[in-house]
Amino acid sequence: MPRFAANLSMLFTEVPFLERFARARSAGFRGVEYLFPYEWPAEQLAEQLQSNGLEQVLFNLPPGDWAAGERGIACLPDRIEEFRAGVEQGIHYARVLGCEQLNCLAGLKPESVAEEDAWQTLVANVQYAADRFAEAGLTLCLEAINSRVDMPGFMLDTSGKVMALIEAVEADNVRLQYDLYHMQIMEGDLIRGIECLLPWIGHIQFADNPGRHQPGTGEINFSNVFSAIDRLGYTGWVSAEYRPTGVTERSLAWFSETN
Repeated sequence: MPRFAANLSMLFTEVPFLERFARARSAGFRGVEYLFPYEWPAEQLAEQLQSNGLEQVLFNLPPGDWAAGERGIACLPDRIEEFRAGVEQGIHYARVLGCEQLNCLAGLKPESVAEEDAWQTLVANVQYAADRFAEAGLTLCLEAINSRVDMPGFMLDTSGKVMALIEAVEADNVRLQYDLYHMQIMEGDLIRGIECLLPWIGHIQFADNPGRHQPGTGEINFSNVFSAIDRLGYTGWVSAEYRPTGVTERSLAWFSETN
């Protein structure tokens, strides 16, 4: 079965954030991710990773004002300098945490910005981040997020749009972050999608649909999908990024069945 990681922004939220590392380890996870590390000193997070024998597998570049509803700034023409500063901050945290890949959230396109202007800004910013990441020995991931339920107006809402961006950037260290939950909503046909996109997939995340809860609460046949991921030879991490319907540990039947 795949190498599973826990997203600590969504799992083990019964306890404060810094206590979730130990809970993840006790549950059997060896890798963790979360949305953003920037609220805590990098050294403090590194200590939690080391003391619990965990690997940091992913986090996102700074998204702008998340609390105010921003979901990334990479497509915003008036935020380029802020984006570049965020790239440097992300690189710093990656070095301290020993994390080899970060995700870039494209952002929501404002009505006041033309589609072409937003796209060209996104291409230029991703190119800049990819170049800086290459110098640092890092991989840049790009995620398609569904625009039907979770993020209306998100610039990259299909795998095809991410692949068009990857083609426009032409960097060897840029990969697709494939989220089963988002792609089930936007595209379906998950196993065929993974098979076709496998050479470009750098990271996989999952939650069931509808509801974005644990496997077994919705329509996705995770047993078949996880088996296909193995059969296809994917060797990266597969991260649980769902909202448990109750206490996290009680949502982990899928994990017990795969170990």
